[in-house]
Amino acid sequence: MSGTQAWGFTDDRGTELGAARVPRRVVAYVRAGAALCDLGVTPVAVYGSGHDGAVLDPAKEGGLRAAGVTYLGPGRGPVEDRLRELRPDVIVDVTYDGKSPYALDEAVAERLGVPLVALSVGNELTLPAILDRFAALATSLGAAPGGEPSAPSATEGFPAGLRAAEDALREVAARTRLGVLALSGAGPDQVHLARPLAWPELARLAELGVRLVDPGPGPGANWLTGDWGRAAELRPDLVLFDSRAHATVPDGAALSGVRFTPWNPETPPSPAAYAAFFRTLAAALAD
Repeated sequence: MSGTQAWGFTDDRGTELGAARVPRRVVAYVRAGAALCDLGVTPVAVYGSGHDGAVLDPAKEGGLRAAGVTYLGPGRGPVEDRLRELRPDVIVDVTYDGKSPYALDEAVAERLGVPLVALSVGNELTLPAILDRFAALATSLGAAPGGEPSAPSATEGFPAGLRAAEDALREVAARTRLGVLALSGAGPDQVHLARPLAWPELARLAELGVRLVDPGPGPGANWLTGDWGRAAELRPDLVLFDSRAHATVPDGAALSGVRFTPWNPETPPSPAAYAAFFRTLAAALAD
């Protein structure tokens, strides 16, 4: 794709974006940037969210560090001056509500005069659809087409590695039927228990036959917050624990006899990243 060719893309807010040429200098939220890196578009820099600190979270970095991508710190912090120095052609963020970018104030991009793409990672889209949208953006930015889902509801277009990982997970899940609880530790006295259908990747696990444990009724759209005793009462066989730097690693004493495996709730939306997650989970279930 020629860099002198006009560029256009409609993001998941319905915002039509355009430029006189295909953007080459991409700055992105960490999760989006790691996905683009997997898909063949290396950002010049990435920024974090309010959960992030001054150092790039190892759970989120994907291939960014190996690619030498600069980390700017939290996006709602003092990154505007650094963005101005970087002169990006486009900024890529995610959206959970289909209305607003998650990690960067839209006003920053407006002041810089830079188009801001926001792609949905919320549960209004299936995981295949989310992967499809990131692949479409990467292709529009010059990545070689191919290796992405061919349609929002289909999996036959998945690259072989992701199809194989899903097949392996489906086979193990059917054989073991273990109960899996996803959670995010919030300290010694509090834990957030994931509602499976609120998370596209967890919903995908259910489609593949993984028996996910629902935390039950109560407040919270994505999480039910309680104590570790509440988690133990659900009697999971395996716990997917939030591996991000700000989350608390579960105390084995509170959930004795339970298997644990890491889960990044902000897994980069790329086939490679999800294939790795599915393989890790399949191995944990089979252990």
